[in-house]
Amino acid sequence: MNIVWLGHSGFRIELEKAVLLIDPWLTGNPMFPAARRAEAVAGVTHVLITHGHGDHTGDAVSIAKEADVPIVGIYDLVSHWEASRGIKGIGFNKGGTVDLAGARVTMVAASHSSSFSGDQGPVYAGHEAGYMIAGDGHVIYLSGDTDIMADMGWMGEYHKPDIGILSAGGHFTMDMKRAAWAARRYFNFQTVIPCHYRTFPLLAQNANELAAGLPGVTVIEPEVLQPIAI
Repeated sequence: MNIVWLGHSGFRIELEKAVLLIDPWLTGNPMFPAARRAEAVAGVTHVLITHGHGDHTGDAVSIAKEADVPIVGIYDLVSHWEASRGIKGIGFNKGGTVDLAGARVTMVAASHSSSFSGDQGPVYAGHEAGYMIAGDGHVIYLSGDTDIMADMGWMGEYHKPDIGILSAGGHFTMDMKRAAWAARRYFNFQTVIPCHYRTFPLLAQNANELAAGLPGVTVIEPEVLQPIAI
């Protein structure tokens, strides 16, 4: 398995026979080197979206059309894009599981909001979500944008993820201290990777507090386009 950060909340996850691009905001992302776009999208099999905000959906439609692959995510948003943008879609909902080239992806709850920009302001884009991604002998909990939730209790007990990719930049999501508390309280991670940070001055610029709050857990601060092999 390879986990590759694309900056902000974007990831390329290679597991089983899948190459998943998650929340691919490449164009205009200050963390992403535009000249390396082809490298980031090479061989993609599915585009996986957590919610409708532009810093998560920015390049989703263009990549899906270029690569002729489906966008996978909450039914409301995917159905809207199928009708209005002509993409292939796999729309499902919380509690549902889909098989993506051998990777088993289950949608779980998140606590945030979800919209995209319209002519008269934000337009509802279905619910925000996280994912449990199982494959290659591991289970990844991708939190999506969220705060701490009591639901994390049963999610950790039921799915038993050993890898956590956690939004932790603060202001729009839980911060590093809250993410560490949630990881200790609800999960038994071996590896934690922070995201939704460093992109703007408003967000946390390092994961020192996350690492300090998780003794015995490997906390990896990712670097853009540098694979993390697990």
